[in-house]
Amino acid sequence: MNPANVIQLPFTRQAGWKELQRRRPSIARLAFSLVLPMSLIPPVLLYYAGTHYGDALTAGFGDRQWRFITTILFLSELLTFFVMGWLIHTVVNIADELSIDYPDAYLLAALAPLPLWSSAIALLVPSLVFNVLVVLVALGVSCSLVYQGLGALCERRGQDMTTMSATYTVMAAGVLAWGLLMAIVWSY
Repeated sequence: MNPANVIQLPFTRQAGWKELQRRRPSIARLAFSLVLPMSLIPPVLLYYAGTHYGDALTAGFGDRQWRFITTILFLSELLTFFVMGWLIHTVVNIADELSIDYPDAYLLAALAPLPLWSSAIALLVPSLVFNVLVVLVALGVSCSLVYQGLGALCERRGQDMTTMSATYTVMAAGVLAWGLLMAIVWSY
């Protein structure tokens, strides 16, 4: 796939979505070729930041058990992919106006966290404010990716409001899961 199309995915329903849908990657292929390598980025960079910055990022940051925390983070990210694929399928198919099959739901579940996983690169800069800003921008792009993806991948028989509602539900569940994950990470 053309890298320009990948960059456009969060901003349009046309560029790249139908090509991805036509390729129809299996759930296992998505898990091993996309989710697994990308979900390694945050734990690896968080471990690096935790063991190299000490308290430069925030007070008490260097005193944590980073091996345990990053292992839990990595396993949770993998589990979240499977749960979010199921959730996308369930939420979308409840409404009469939209329909999505499992492969497309898992495709969206694999693509939606890409901005968040990539935002972990900001951990190379020991600035809490910078990192928070990058994560907030990534969260916005991820929300847009879910919205555009639902619009492109779903069979639609209704209004755009149904797509917005499904996006809101999916993103609320994703942000809740992400918030719980971060609370667990910071509690250790």
